Amino acid sequence: MPGFRLPVTVRVSLAAATAVAATLTGLGASASAQSDIRHPVSYVALGDSYSANVFVRPWEESDGCGRSYHDYPRQVAERFGLELDDVTCGAAEVQDGILGPQPSDKLLGPPTTPPPGGWPQRPPQLDALHLDTDLVSVGIGGNTLGFGDIVTECLARGLTTLGLGKPCTNYYTTGDGRAWLDQHFAQLDYQFTEMMDGIRARAPHARVAVVGYPAIVPDSTGCTWGNFSQLGTVAKGDMPWLDSLERDLNGLLRQQAEEHGATYVDTYGSSIEHGVCRSGDQKWMYGIKDNLTGDGDQTDPPAGICKDIPGAGEACTFVHPNVLGSENQARQVAAAFGALGAIPAGPDQP
Repeated sequence: MPGFRLPVTVRVSLAAATAVAATLTGLGASASAQSDIRHPVSYVALGDSYSANVFVRPWEESDGCGRSYHDYPRQVAERFGLELDDVTCGAAEVQDGILGPQPSDKLLGPPTTPPPGGWPQRPPQLDALHLDTDLVSVGIGGNTLGFGDIVTECLARGLTTLGLGKPCTNYYTTGDGRAWLDQHFAQLDYQFTEMMDGIRARAPHARVAVVGYPAIVPDSTGCTWGNFSQLGTVAKGDMPWLDSLERDLNGLLRQQAEEHGATYVDTYGSSIEHGVCRSGDQKWMYGIKDNLTGDGDQTDPPAGICKDIPGAGEACTFVHPNVLGSENQARQVAAAFGALGAIPAGPDQP
């Protein structure tokens, strides 16, 4: 991102002390990992729509969170026989979702059409943690940063310029747009610290994995302006900036994991050849409006900004991992848990 410095408060002394403590703890944990494993292992999954893997069929329709029955927490739990409490929820933010309740107006499905009276608000995801929790995965941050709003802004600005230039890059790297983004990064950093402290307080013995975001548009090869199964009217010149924004977001998550003695799970590197502008089985990311993947025939009529887009796909998927992307996330999280010695050894050990 040209001229953009990630607005994360420098906490050198704290980071150094935490790193030393984490190293010493890790040495002790690795030596006794297998002997400490209880059966069944208790696993709590926290996170937003990328962890709930919304729009990957089949999904739950009971509470507005849109959790897929094929989301990566369930894949990992099934693979290793873990006792899972999956409280991930589409549209969750760090404050409105993890630390505090998720209001009904921030429950977006699928299905995106709520029942009469709306969905009831969801309790804080932290409430799912307890003293005997063994494993925690948390994938959160994009909504607090305002990534959906940013993509929407880029769609509008790219339409205004008919895809020419770098209108979104220019907006978010100067003036009011830059100030807005800096403020959101600072807010995310502060709230993420509060969340990580809350996880440790409620589940003091758990091994914690912070799950980063997979690659969306690592390069613009294969991208066509106006193709809504890709990035629609986002200007091609803005795609490198969007990628740098995602890498900055993942950098904040990695730093937070390191500072709190957690493991960072990199899903970006393994998906870099499988962004939204690829095709067929090489595409692991839905576009703005796309055809659904996964088992079954569930669908969700386009709503919001997608409603009036002609053609394209069957649902307003708005840049989320498809079924292939969810399977890659599961591989990375399973490998991280295995490296921690946090799951029973067996033939399925990654």
